Amino acid sequence: MLTRAESYEALRASFRWRVPARYNIGVDACDKWAEREPGRLALIHRRADGRAEEISFLELKRRSNRLANVLAARGVEPGDRVGVLLPQAPETAVAHLAIYKLGAIAVPLFTLFGPEALEFRLADSGAKALITDAEGLVKLIEIRPRLPNLSLVLSRDGPDEGALGLAREVQEASDAFTPRDTAADDPALIIYTSGTTGPPKGALHAHRVLLGHLPGVELPQEFLPQPGDLFWTPADWAWIGGLLDVLLPSLHHGVPVLAYRFPKFDPEEAFAIMAEFGVRNAFMPPTALKLMRRVERPDARWNYGLRSIGSGGETLGEELLDWGRATFGLTVNEFYGQTECNLVVSNCAGLMPVKPGAMGRPVPGHEVAVVDPAGQPLAAHDIGQIAVRAPDPVMFLRYWNNPEATERKFAGDWLLTGDMGMRDSDGYLHFVGRDDDVITSAGYRIGPGEVEDCLLKHPAVALAAVVGVPDPLRTERVKAYLVLQEGQAESDALAAEIQAFVKARLAAHEYPREVAFVDSLPMTATGKIMRKELRARG
Repeated sequence: MLTRAESYEALRASFRWRVPARYNIGVDACDKWAEREPGRLALIHRRADGRAEEISFLELKRRSNRLANVLAARGVEPGDRVGVLLPQAPETAVAHLAIYKLGAIAVPLFTLFGPEALEFRLADSGAKALITDAEGLVKLIEIRPRLPNLSLVLSRDGPDEGALGLAREVQEASDAFTPRDTAADDPALIIYTSGTTGPPKGALHAHRVLLGHLPGVELPQEFLPQPGDLFWTPADWAWIGGLLDVLLPSLHHGVPVLAYRFPKFDPEEAFAIMAEFGVRNAFMPPTALKLMRRVERPDARWNYGLRSIGSGGETLGEELLDWGRATFGLTVNEFYGQTECNLVVSNCAGLMPVKPGAMGRPVPGHEVAVVDPAGQPLAAHDIGQIAVRAPDPVMFLRYWNNPEATERKFAGDWLLTGDMGMRDSDGYLHFVGRDDDVITSAGYRIGPGEVEDCLLKHPAVALAAVVGVPDPLRTERVKAYLVLQEGQAESDALAAEIQAFVKARLAAHEYPREVAFVDSLPMTATGKIMRKELRARG
């Protein structure tokens, strides 16, 4: 949707949304290209045994049509919810496209979810069908009796435990299917997001959500698509970052996507994979970049050649930006969004200066502000809640089965993200932290991101997380949990050195008054630090 311009201001001024009244994600991301260029490469699947399978858009259309016919024949109707419990693999993309073309609603599910997490999401969504594998079936055994709506289970590993074999069912189906004529505002998928309180909430998105994502993908990826582009992310396609930041926008643009499942993220293998397949574009969560930063001399070991890297989920600091330039010869572009309203702020080094600690400026097409509790925009440099003005094509329709939470999400026309931030005088937005992550110490409000960035500049520190813990004098004191670089030994002397390092570079009220050395940090499946768990440790 973006057209190159000489400046951010010109790009924003010239931008116009182009969202048709009738629109279907499956048709746009697959059938469109199958008709125009049948042999065009859509997916490269790097198998566990090292072999690579290439899948064209025509083959993707045929497979998704067959699956859509299977689902329809087995009683899945438009509006029904269909769970997808699979890793990065061709079957995952096929499942999503089939569900969208059928007019049903996809419910992406993370493969590392336990039975309890799966039960809640399948029960809350009222899923009629589930597409999974042998690993998923093991988790399903104990919960299926409590899922009365779940009438169909398909397994890519063959029939077992009450599941039909996906391959057999698809093989016997026709590859001719007429996609449902959906409106752009018709529901397409439910992505569950875990808030700071209460059970997960299902963010219901319309088909237009893909079009709404496009500017926010194109900007940090330096105006995707460009000739030779090939996209990859280690983020699972069950999350909005993998599905709507990478897979579906790439297919919309006809850019091939590398599908490869990491059993556990391996930073050396990440470099190797990008070199082997000639990856040109990547979405790398900050935690992945921090782990890759620990790899010595990657440029001397692998011949990779990326054109663009986007990152989001945690604030990038100066240390990571400098490392990215030295390692890849490019500036990693930070972006911002959340499941309910994604990719609304971004950097683009080719268009505007990137400020360390700033997550960028509003992506063209989105109105983003920092507001007070009543939803009134604040002046520059005032800390408040980051908000996005409705209506917006990328914004969710509502929370599934939760009208009260939907109502609380808005203050007038503003969708409240729950994230605290600040807008500087140049219009850049700075992430301060989740509302409950902000530390109040001796009357100061301290965002953990700035302190963590400073800690990472110390040569002994590999990973850092900062939280506030109760303090009778200051209300809260700053506590740092640190993972050390290999070869570094924890000691009181090192802790004091690190404290002095931060104190000299930031401010006396911001340095960690307490330091804890740990082997690892608790993180979500998408690589975000679970500060709530660290606060509970005290």
